[in-house]
Amino acid sequence: MSSPVPSSGPDAAASGSSQSSASASAVDSKGLKGGALGLVSSVVIGVASTAPAYSLAASVGFIVASGGSLLAGTKAPGIVLLAFVPMYLIAVAYAELNKAEPDCGTTFTWGTRAFGSVTGWMGGWGIIVADVIVMANLAAIAGSYSFIFLGELGVSGAADLADNVLWSTLAGLAWIIVMTWICYRGIELSARIQVVLLSIEVVVLILFAAFALVRVYTGTAESYSLVPSLDWFNPFTLDFSSIIAPAMLTAIFIYWGWDTAVSVNEETSEPDKTPGRAAVISTLLLLVTYALVTTAAVAFAGVGTTGIGLGNEANADDVFTAIGPALFGDSPIGTFCMLLLAASILTSASASTQTTILPTARTALSMAVFKAIPERFARIHPRFLTPTWSTIGMGIASCVFYVVFTLISPNLLNALIGSIGLMIAFYYGLTGFACVWFYRRTLTSSARNMIMRGIFPLVGGLVLLAVFIYGTVQFAAPDWLTDADGNNVTILGIGAEAVVGIGGLLIGLVLMGIWWARHPDFFRGKTLPRRAAEREAAS
Repeated sequence: MSSPVPSSGPDAAASGSSQSSASASAVDSKGLKGGALGLVSSVVIGVASTAPAYSLAASVGFIVASGGSLLAGTKAPGIVLLAFVPMYLIAVAYAELNKAEPDCGTTFTWGTRAFGSVTGWMGGWGIIVADVIVMANLAAIAGSYSFIFLGELGVSGAADLADNVLWSTLAGLAWIIVMTWICYRGIELSARIQVVLLSIEVVVLILFAAFALVRVYTGTAESYSLVPSLDWFNPFTLDFSSIIAPAMLTAIFIYWGWDTAVSVNEETSEPDKTPGRAAVISTLLLLVTYALVTTAAVAFAGVGTTGIGLGNEANADDVFTAIGPALFGDSPIGTFCMLLLAASILTSASASTQTTILPTARTALSMAVFKAIPERFARIHPRFLTPTWSTIGMGIASCVFYVVFTLISPNLLNALIGSIGLMIAFYYGLTGFACVWFYRRTLTSSARNMIMRGIFPLVGGLVLLAVFIYGTVQFAAPDWLTDADGNNVTILGIGAEAVVGIGGLLIGLVLMGIWWARHPDFFRGKTLPRRAAEREAAS
C-alpha cells in the first residue's frame, strides 16, 4: 500500500490513481483508515451484512411458495444448500482477486482490469443499485419492527403503528439516517456496533431453531408439523427453469452481503489476505445457520397454504412473526421469546442497513478515484477517514427510493427481493468470470491455481448466469407475484420483480453513456487500464 493521500480541508478529495505500478498487488491509498479491522471484525461485518434474521424472515416463505402455489415446498432446505454452492465459489473468486488488488471497488475494479471499462462500470453499478434498492426493504422492516418491538415491551398502541404506512415509513427513514451517521463517523465504530447487533441475532436464531425442532421431535408440535427428512435436502428432483432457478434467486438473497468484508479491504490488516478469508468464513457460517433455521421453520410450520403454513401468502413477508405465537405460546416465557424474536429482526434489519451503506460508499469512492463518476464522491473526512459524499449520498438515495416506492405502492416492496437476486447474480457472476480471465495466463502454473482461480470461479459464474436467465423469465410472468388480496404485482403488465431487476441495470447503461460522453478518460482506459496476472505475485 502506498502512503495515505494527504488531505487539505474538511473534505479533501483522495487523489487520482496511477494503477500501473510495478507490483501487481499494489493499490493506491484513497485515504481510508488502514489496519482498522482484523479477521474477526471482518467476519462479523461479512455475516452481519447478510442480516440473517431479517433475510430468513423475509425470504423463506418465497422459497417455499409463490403466487399461492408451492415452489420448493419441503425442499426449501435443499435450495438453501444449493444456493450456497455458487456463493462459496464466488467467495473464492473474491479472495483470489483481492490477493492481486485489494481495492475497495471490488467488482468494479476487477471487472475493469479483466474486461474493460464498460463491464467494470456496470459491475460497480450493479453493487450500488442493488444496495440502494435493498435499503428500501430493510428500512421498511426496521421501521415496522420498531413499533412491534415497542408493543412487545408493553407500550400501548405501538404495535398498531407497525401497519401504519406513514409512521413505519418515518421510522424506517430515521433508521437510514442514524446508520448513515454511524458509517460516516468511522469504520471502527461501525464494527463495534455490528458485534453487539449480530450477537443478538445469532442467539435468537439458534433459540428459535432449537425450540422448534425440540417440539417437533418430542411430539409437542402442531398437527401440521413435519418431521425432517433427508429428502428435504435434495432439490434435484425439482424442475430447474420453473422452480430451482427462481427459488435460488431468493435463496441467493439471504447469502448476499458477505462481500462487504472484502469492500472494506483497504481498512483491514493484511488487506490482501484477511478480507478474502473473512468472505469464505462468512459464507460457511451462513450455510450452517440458514440450513438449521430453514429446516426448523419448515418442520414446525409445515408448507400448508393456510394458518401459519409457509405456503400461505399472508406469511411470506415475515414467517417468524407468523410462526412465533404458535411456537412459543402466550406464557410469560413465550412472551419473552417473542420479544427476543422481534428484537432479533429489528437488530438484523438495522445492522444490515448500516453494513449496506459501507460497500456502496466504498464502491462509489473507488469509481470516483478512477474518474468513472464525479470526483466529489472521492472525498474523505480528514478525521474519521471515511467517504463523505459517497456515504451521505448513499443515505440520501436510499431515503428517496424508499419514499418513492412506498408512495407508488407498499406492495412493490415485496418485489424487491427477487429483483435484487437478479442484480446479485449479475455482479457476483461477473466477478467469477473476471477472476478466470484475469488469471488466464497463470491458471496452468499449478493445480491449486487451476481449481481456485479457474474452475471454482467459472462454475460459480455459469451457475449464476443460468439462474439469472431462467429467473428473469419466471419473474416476468404477470402472475408470478401477488399481493395479500390476490392481485398481480406488475409494472406495465410485466412481473414487477423482473422490471425492477432488469430496469435497474438498464438505467445504469443510460447513466454510463451520459458520463462517457462528458468524461471519457475512464472509458478510454487512461485511469484504470486492463491487465492480466503475469506471474505468481499473489499466490
